[in-house]
Amino acid sequence: MAQVKAARPLELFSRAEWSALTRVSRWRGTWLVVHCWAVIALVIGGALWTWDALGPLAGVPAVLLAIVIVGGRQLGLAILMHDAAHGLLSPNRRWNNRLGEWLTGAPVGSDLKAYRTYHLTHHRYTQQEEDPDLILSKPFPTSGASLRRKVWRDLTGRTFLRTRGAQLAAAWAALKQQRPKTVSPEPVEGRFSDAGEALGREASFDRLRTTDVERGEAKGPGEVKSFAGVAMLRFLAVNALLLIVPWAIGAGPWPFLIWLAALATTFQLFLRVRNIAEHACTATGSDDPFTHARTTHANWAERATVAPYWVNYHSEHHLFMAVPCYRLPAAHRLLAKKGLTSRMTIAPGYVAVLRMAGSAA
Repeated sequence: MAQVKAARPLELFSRAEWSALTRVSRWRGTWLVVHCWAVIALVIGGALWTWDALGPLAGVPAVLLAIVIVGGRQLGLAILMHDAAHGLLSPNRRWNNRLGEWLTGAPVGSDLKAYRTYHLTHHRYTQQEEDPDLILSKPFPTSGASLRRKVWRDLTGRTFLRTRGAQLAAAWAALKQQRPKTVSPEPVEGRFSDAGEALGREASFDRLRTTDVERGEAKGPGEVKSFAGVAMLRFLAVNALLLIVPWAIGAGPWPFLIWLAALATTFQLFLRVRNIAEHACTATGSDDPFTHARTTHANWAERATVAPYWVNYHSEHHLFMAVPCYRLPAAHRLLAKKGLTSRMTIAPGYVAVLRMAGSAA
């Protein structure tokens, strides 16, 4: 099937507006990564202090709240890795990829290189049979009972065990195979994201294809699998550090156990809700690029859990793939000012989306 129709940004915005929207800050992406980890550390530290100072009666609710908030920030790490996959965390290619590989992707079990290839395919064929994410949205709407079962599997850790087990099996199989030999060294410096070159989604595809995929990153399913072993080792190494470092400074295993509990439960749930909100029950195979994804208004609680770092502006992201996450609200405001949001699929909140997703008889 043909690629989905792309928006033409310069038919919607002035050149000055588009340049401002696609400008990649030298520091803001790094700051968001620091912010995410700072919230995780402060929340876990606060929960453990509450337990020590006030006892289990206050400590148990504090730990449960920490598991909720940390799960939201783990989703935040995944969102920031997603921006790195688009080359939008930093204008320096090497630093962008380091942030995406080690500080955002690896802690939650994602691999930047494999994800980049997978995700660009999703953008090319959104909601069509070739879309690798179609499996996430196609089952909806489903029954309320089915949706509740999915939530229960997430919160009891069954989804985590199933997905990590599959990853371990794939990693073991990949480690027994020969590694890809086409990887070229990355340049020490270089502008990876240039607002002056990003004139549309096609330009963003070309920039990523020539700088990363053709330099030796995963070019297809076979090579994606070959990275699975390295990705799993990176995940295990980073999580080992998350266990060892707090223990070495006297905090014991408890910070890591809160992290792991969130990774196994709330992160899985928030990831599912995010996936449902982005594409479930939207137009399939439409020629209008404004209908390929959903934007969902998010309140403060949703921004702390299922919608960190402006991920709720997903229609804007699909329209304008070269816009960093922190400029998506500005893109939304410009579209509203130009009277274009009426063409978009917009939900009033995540509860409304879940009601729709679970509305089948």
